[in-house]
Amino acid sequence: MLIAVMGLPGSGKSYFAHKLAGKLKAIYIGSDQVREQLDLLGQYSTEKKGEVYEQMIKEMTAAVRQGKSIVLDATFYRKSIRTQFIEAASSVGQTIIFIEIQADEELIKERISQKRPDSEADYAIYVKIKADFEPLSTAHLILHSGRDNIELMIEEAYHYIQLSNEQETNH
Repeated sequence: MLIAVMGLPGSGKSYFAHKLAGKLKAIYIGSDQVREQLDLLGQYSTEKKGEVYEQMIKEMTAAVRQGKSIVLDATFYRKSIRTQFIEAASSVGQTIIFIEIQADEELIKERISQKRPDSEADYAIYVKIKADFEPLSTAHLILHSGRDNIELMIEEAYHYIQLSNEQETNH
């Protein structure tokens, strides 16, 4: 099972993705951790982001080949990036279930202004990614992150994933 959690910086996607991975007993692969492993902190050029995504894809395909479930965590803000992951998943016989996390801008500003363990993205990065964000046009789950609704979000995602897997099995 492959789940991609996407959304803007400060939306709560990393917190959600960690919790979801725990619930699913899945491997968590996050762009921020991979960026840190590759010693690319603070480097957000297209080339450096590409290196991060390439490494995430390598880790994803290796885990799939071992029969593991995976929760991916990144902005996935461009269609071309999502396509790379979809094609890589397809090459190992998998499809990706996308879950988009959204939040009110005031809450995002509040979250981004605080030190966060998973991200170094500040408001300027949020604004840039928001301006460049290409909406996902295929069917996916959209969850709204609030101050204290993580359990409800996890429950909704879990049911969506179960339904997606049942539909996949029936085709």
